Amino acid sequence: MTETSQIGAPPLAAATPQMLRQALHKGWRDFTRAPALSLAFAGVYVLLGWLMAGITWATGQSYWLVFAAVGFPLIGPFAAIGFYEISRRLQAGAALEAGAVMSVIFRQRNRQLPSLCAVIVILFLFWFFLAHMIFALFLGRATMTHVSTSFEVYRSLEGLTMLAVGTGVGAGFALLIFNITVISLPMLLDREIDFVSAMIASFQAVTRAPLVLLAWAGLIAVLTFLAMLPGFLGLFVVLPLLGHATWHLYDQMKTTAPELRGEPARA
Repeated sequence: MTETSQIGAPPLAAATPQMLRQALHKGWRDFTRAPALSLAFAGVYVLLGWLMAGITWATGQSYWLVFAAVGFPLIGPFAAIGFYEISRRLQAGAALEAGAVMSVIFRQRNRQLPSLCAVIVILFLFWFFLAHMIFALFLGRATMTHVSTSFEVYRSLEGLTMLAVGTGVGAGFALLIFNITVISLPMLLDREIDFVSAMIASFQAVTRAPLVLLAWAGLIAVLTFLAMLPGFLGLFVVLPLLGHATWHLYDQMKTTAPELRGEPARA
């Protein structure tokens, strides 16, 4: 399941646009080679989306979305590991059996992935705290009957300012989570490494090629948003594509690093 244990993160090459194109191509290939398993893991996300929407619709209480959003980071990375393991097995020519893949995911509970999930949850909780503070700061004294029905208040100067500030802060948190997870999640599956080193390696990978990986983050955001519009059904295609592609992006960055090819590292 993993390579030989080592201290610290492995050297990674800077991401390139060619790597992104190759990752997407290989991601789609893996999806078509293992559609049943890929759709099963995508179903975890889709079912959660339906659950969130259903509870909110049935109860009329939008705060249920908060609880679901807080709980999602606990299971989301484990579902993502499923895509990575499928691609890893296809790449290695290993047997692609549902039981074997699930066994790998189940064993992650005793490795470093839960610790990374805890970091993501803490960031989510801090974001929710700041979101409430931003709302109170700009609209705390505004007259409204219900936060989800008094839409006119959001068209006021205070409402528009609140939306702008909240969107900016939320985007910052989303970018931070992307920076520390885009490479660390597949790395934790691939190697016996502590989650802090994996997060640092992921962050360094983004800073080494910021334009390329920010373009990757933007593509993920746009495709995911569009996939959610038709009742979350588009996620059945988009999530496997992005999940498999993320593994291949990490794999290319790992295998093209000069240190891993036996070449001297460049300054």
